[in-house]
Amino acid sequence: MDWQPDEQGLQQVLQLLKDSQSPNTATQRVVQDKLKQLNQFPDFNNYLIFVLTRLKSEDEPTRSLSGLILKNNVKAHYQSFPPPVADFIKQECLNNIGDASSLIRATIGILITTIASKGELQMWPELLPQLCNLLNSEDYNTCEGAFGALQKICEDSSELLDSDALNRPLNIMIPKFLQFFKHCSPKIRSHAIACVNQFIMDRAQALMDNIDTFIEHLFALAVDDDPEVRKNVCRALVMLLEVRIDRLIPHMHSIIQYMLQRTQDHDENVALEACEFWLTLAEQPICKEVLASHLVQLIPILVNGMKYSEIDIILLKGDVEEDEAVPDSEQDIKPRFHKSRTVTLPHEAERPDGSEDAEDDDDDDALSDWNLRKCSAAALDVLANVFREELLPHLLPLLKGLLFHPEWVVKESGILVLGAIAEGCMQGMVPYLPELIPHLIQCLSDKKALVRSIACWTLSRYAHWVVSQPPDMHLKPLMTELLKRILDGNKRVQEAACSAFATLEEEACTELVPYLSYILDTLVFAFGKYQHKNLLILYDAIGTLADSVGHHLNQPEYIQKLMPPLIQKWNELKDEDKDLFPLLECLSSVATALQSGFLPYCEPVYQRCVTLVQKTLAQAMMYTQHPEQYEAPDKDFMIVALDLLSGLAEGLGGHVEQLVARSNIMTLLFQCMQDSMPEVRQSSFALLGDLTKACFIHVKPCIAEFMPILGTNLNPEFISVCNNATWAIGEICMQMGAEMQPYVQMVLNNLVEIINRPNTPKTLLENTGRLTSPSAIPAITIGRLGYVCPQEVAPMLQQFIRPWCTSLRNIRDNEEKDSAFRGICMMIGVNPGGVVQDFIFFCDAVASWVSPKDDLRDMFYKILHGFKDQVGEENWQQFSEQFPPLLKERLAAFYGV
Repeated sequence: MDWQPDEQGLQQVLQLLKDSQSPNTATQRVVQDKLKQLNQFPDFNNYLIFVLTRLKSEDEPTRSLSGLILKNNVKAHYQSFPPPVADFIKQECLNNIGDASSLIRATIGILITTIASKGELQMWPELLPQLCNLLNSEDYNTCEGAFGALQKICEDSSELLDSDALNRPLNIMIPKFLQFFKHCSPKIRSHAIACVNQFIMDRAQALMDNIDTFIEHLFALAVDDDPEVRKNVCRALVMLLEVRIDRLIPHMHSIIQYMLQRTQDHDENVALEACEFWLTLAEQPICKEVLASHLVQLIPILVNGMKYSEIDIILLKGDVEEDEAVPDSEQDIKPRFHKSRTVTLPHEAERPDGSEDAEDDDDDDALSDWNLRKCSAAALDVLANVFREELLPHLLPLLKGLLFHPEWVVKESGILVLGAIAEGCMQGMVPYLPELIPHLIQCLSDKKALVRSIACWTLSRYAHWVVSQPPDMHLKPLMTELLKRILDGNKRVQEAACSAFATLEEEACTELVPYLSYILDTLVFAFGKYQHKNLLILYDAIGTLADSVGHHLNQPEYIQKLMPPLIQKWNELKDEDKDLFPLLECLSSVATALQSGFLPYCEPVYQRCVTLVQKTLAQAMMYTQHPEQYEAPDKDFMIVALDLLSGLAEGLGGHVEQLVARSNIMTLLFQCMQDSMPEVRQSSFALLGDLTKACFIHVKPCIAEFMPILGTNLNPEFISVCNNATWAIGEICMQMGAEMQPYVQMVLNNLVEIINRPNTPKTLLENTGRLTSPSAIPAITIGRLGYVCPQEVAPMLQQFIRPWCTSLRNIRDNEEKDSAFRGICMMIGVNPGGVVQDFIFFCDAVASWVSPKDDLRDMFYKILHGFKDQVGEENWQQFSEQFPPLLKERLAAFYGV
């Protein structure tokens, strides 16, 4: 017997559905409570499906809403639906997938895929065969509804469909979908391609077996009249380029011709999908050879796509020149994620031109959704990196016309082009920069805000070159104009100027010292002027300034300017306000730069950080014990607080001792070091290392408890946690001296294993933007362990000497390197045999020192000459024949061997 609703119950449900469409918040609250009550009745879900599938007399929005509420119930507690209810819902879905209304069909499709993804694909064996069968229906609605549902299932469960769990249904489904590429309805053709597209990236076997048919069918649809079909064809080709380029290569010339047309498609969604093709192609090794002859057509198309469309300008309020007094709406403010502190070492390699700004192409982030302009700019950027100077002959003739164009939209796109190629074409652009940079600086005072903001961004991409010229040439005029833009009347320009200025600060470093007073006046003035969103960017510009000029900031007049507004903000913000993140990061940089100059402000800042850590830990504890009563805390508060404490310890050094003495930070640190979240552990080990340097007297009593925790965190899967723990162990060695002996075995084997890992990934250091080999930190710590406990570490020498030498040869002379090399020399003294096989590596590492201290140089001298005397003159001659010429010269000059 079919389930039938009770008339009164049905009216109640319908009333609820009507009420839930009301904009009134009070009504919404009542609706939510009522839903909670009704969900106690098992057959409430029967009423919902009944309204969706059977109650054709009701209006479509109400029926669809009924289905969406049911979908949320399925998501939340499908497991507890009684079997008759679940069966009724499933049956109704399949029987009504061909509803006359496309909205109802789509809603039923969403419901089906939600049930399927609740682990029900296995429990609903008739679902896929029935849907595939319905595709054959003569009735358009049934075919379209079934396809819509299948497309959603393919999107949500693609991996499961290609697994043995379901007996590989794709073997039937893919050939079936391919038949529908030729269907007379564009909507059906589009569904069919979209379904198959879900399986390209995972290289599903059933698709790979039919790959040639698939590609042929795609080519047949290349000039389809329907934009949705063309979009899906482009998307398929872009993905195939990544996973089955071998199959496209024979047709590459025609595919490129096709994509050139599609990138200019009058439907922007098609053009955007096609434009992705160039981004993907640029990553393929064959890019240069297949694309070189097409650049002459492609470059103008990409450049043309970089103009703002009319709709962009409306959305960006491009005609509003002054909006600084308008408060920001909260949803405009992107959530900020704090990057935990990473301990890093200064490194030799200079940063390459146009350093790590791949992610700053957000010149128009109000349209943070990807669009043709952004995609074209990104494509030009990556192609500039592939073709370098070879791109310029196709671009320079266009650029002149763009940059001096009377229409601002065209001129703006020219400035964007110039910024997009900055990284790849830097060398080739240098001859034109003396003329272009002044023009761009002029554009900073253009009457259109969107021109001023893009000029900020493009100039920041050439900051490296600007700084390499005499300061009066370009740096001074650029800085003067950028500071004016920081105080622009338009919020977008303020934002672009602040970001550009931060980039300039990183490049110019101490070149900015003569202008500090003027810079601080501007940044502090902006404090009173900025709305919420830009304030957060201003903190970043101030923090970067502090990082860039360092102790030069520690002058009473500068401190007087900078600190009062920062502390005022600090006092205004509540403990649970996320704006604390950027402010804490900023203060951390400022404290490190000011050093003793920060003393007057340190007490309240220190106390609050400890409170933030304590509060977060307490909340985490409550949540663990009673998850139903308490919310999980946002641990970012604790991470940022730990990082600022590190900044204080680093900046104040010994002065932090009294603060530590009067607080329970060591107890809190013991808990943080064992937190389940890697970022919390990462920041706590950084703080432990900084406190070890600043006030070991408070760390020492905890060593016996801390060392085992440090040992268990030497796990290279969490590379940053591992690095920071390793660094802290090294700092502890230097303080403990011989008393380190009981702990050596706890950590040594793990460190040796880490340093021997094949090509540990290179990590980009956040604070220097330089590459360092992460194994430098384990090498330094092993050296320091050997320095304080040579007898314990030396027997392992042979197991780590080679990677030890290679990872330290690129590190600049510094304290860390000094202590590590003293350690290695002492270990060689204990176990000279351990270094014999890899002696050439040791020689190379010694030669990497520019000016070692005299006593360290003597240690090197003794070891080199000792080895030479040991093997005898003739053998030494043979041995040193293998040295590269430079190494030979250096060793002869410095050590006479």
